[in-house]
Order: sequence, then structure tokens, then C-alpha cells
Amino acid sequence: MSIKRILLGVVLLGIIGGGIFGYMAYGTFFTPNTNFSNEEEIVFIPTNATIDDLKERLSPVLEDFDSFESAADRKGYLTNIKAGRYKIGKGMNNNEIVNSLRSGNLPVKVSFNNQENINDLAGRIASQIEADSISLVAAFNDKEFLKVNGFDDANKISLYIPNSYEFFWNTSAESFRSRMLKEYNRFWTATRKEKASALGLKPNEVIALASIVHKETAKVDERPTVAGVYLNRLRKRMLLQADPTVIYAIKKETGNFDTVIKRVLYKDLEMDSPYNTYKYAGLPPGPIAMPDITAIDAVLNPKKHNYYYFVANVEKFGYHMFAENLTQHNRNKAQYIRWINAQKINR
Repeated sequence: MSIKRILLGVVLLGIIGGGIFGYMAYGTFFTPNTNFSNEEEIVFIPTNATIDDLKERLSPVLEDFDSFESAADRKGYLTNIKAGRYKIGKGMNNNEIVNSLRSGNLPVKVSFNNQENINDLAGRIASQIEADSISLVAAFNDKEFLKVNGFDDANKISLYIPNSYEFFWNTSAESFRSRMLKEYNRFWTATRKEKASALGLKPNEVIALASIVHKETAKVDERPTVAGVYLNRLRKRMLLQADPTVIYAIKKETGNFDTVIKRVLYKDLEMDSPYNTYKYAGLPPGPIAMPDITAIDAVLNPKKHNYYYFVANVEKFGYHMFAENLTQHNRNKAQYIRWINAQKINR
């Protein structure tokens, strides 16, 4: 056999081998590798994920995890697995999947409102991002963070302005807290601060009062009127005498925030708690709940009137009857008491 024939054979073998290798490489990278009927699937990759974590989360949506692993290894992804929320489209190949997992981290909408305490807030947030409630509670209660930023244990929930925010799913507890501090400072514009100052209140005191207004009425159009009542009482140095603060005091004392209290009893008004505004003058030490922005703005933009009292309106449920003096208020209150007794609401 001549040398030319030997060389030709080697070349042919090389071409065939290269073709086979190229075909296999093409199949590894560019053959569709999804196994679902929807147009897309969302996968969550945890922080510090290992290859086993990837396999657990991707196997249900891939036709062949091994080929994906091979492609991911060749593209250097397995040494730099990135946490986050990712979209895998129907019919994607391994090359596209790796690219998506490398740079396609999708944000999530995080929403919260009306939580009464830090633990409830942490649970709400933990259901929407990777950080668990334990780490969130620890971050929210960090005494040094609170002190540096002008908060304390009683008003720490004031930092979290209820709304919908965009986060990456893999946001840590500390990063979430830092972002909320930025949102708090953004919320308190120069205009809002000026309005608070004109009322003789600091931002956190506005939120404390707004939490009472929020609990008193769910009717957004009535909130400025209710806010006006409490501001009138504060100016006159009258006790606020707000039932929601007594209810909060009971819940805080028992540690059971799931308690449903529909009626405040006279004995409750004697409860020795700084949150009992029947017993202690001024605002409570902090918010009794997380108020809506509408309640905060109601305090900052109260309706001007001469009302000092109000009671539930039994003829227009959800709204209240307002009074300028105690005589008028007692007449209104008598109607409410007759109604509530007829309903046999004892607690």
C-alpha cells in the first residue's frame, strides 16, 4: 500500500470522525431539549446551587438532562451557576437554555399590605422571594440597622411602605431591607415632609396615626375626615380613644394576632398598655398595622372640620356618623349600641 493511499485513508477517517463529532456536538447544543406542552416553563435556581440542585429543578422540563449537562459544562456554566428565576421556552435547545440560565434572570412582583406585625410581613415576603421568613425577621429586627436609620422596635414596620415592587427572586433578606429603606426615603418627598411638619408630626408619627385611620375605616373617601377628627383631638390634647389601638393592645398582650375582636368592652379600656389610647395621651409608640398609602396621605391631607367624635353608621355600613360635641355624639352612639346589642355581638 502506497504512502498516498495511507494518507488518504487517514484523511478520510479524520473527515468521518470530524463529521461524527460535529454531528454529536450539534446535537448536544442545537437539538430541541424541552419536555412540556406549555409555551414556557419557569424554573427557580437557588443560591449556591449544585449540579444536583440543577438536576432536581431542570429534569422535569428537559427531555435529556445529560445532554444539557454536557453543553453546560462545555460553556463553562457549571462552574458559575447563577441563582434566580428563569424562563425556558418550548423547543429551546441546550445552547439557548444555558444562555437563558446565564443571563435571563427574571424579576418578580413583590406585593404586601395590611400586615399587623413584622412576623406577618416576613411570612408574606418569604412566599414571594427566596429569602425565608427566619432570615427576614432577623434582618427586620436588626437593632443596629434600626438605630442607624432612625427606627426602633415599636415603629420598625413603618419602614415598609405597602405597594408592589420589582425584585429578583434570589434577593437576600438584607438586600430586601435595604431596598425598602430606599423606597421609604423616596416615598417621603419634600412635599410630604413639609405637610407632616405643618401638622407637628414626624414621618413615623404620621404612619402611626395613619394605621389608626386605616383600621377605623376601609372607605378611602372617608379617611381624610377620620384623620381630621384625630388631628383635632391631638391639637386639643384630648385622648384619641381609638378602639383599634385597644384591640391591638389585646393582641400584642396575648401574642395572638389572629384574634377577631368585633366589640371593645369597657373592661378593655382599663388595659395598661401604651397602645391603649383611652388610657394614655397622644399617639401610640408605633403603628398598630401597616397602613395603606391612602391612609398616610389622608393624614397628610386631612379634611378640615370641627368634628371630635365619630361612631359607626348603622344605616350606611362602612361609614361613620360624626359629631362636633359630646351630646351629639352620645345620641349617635346610642343608635350604634342598640344595633350592636340587637346583633348579639358580645366580643
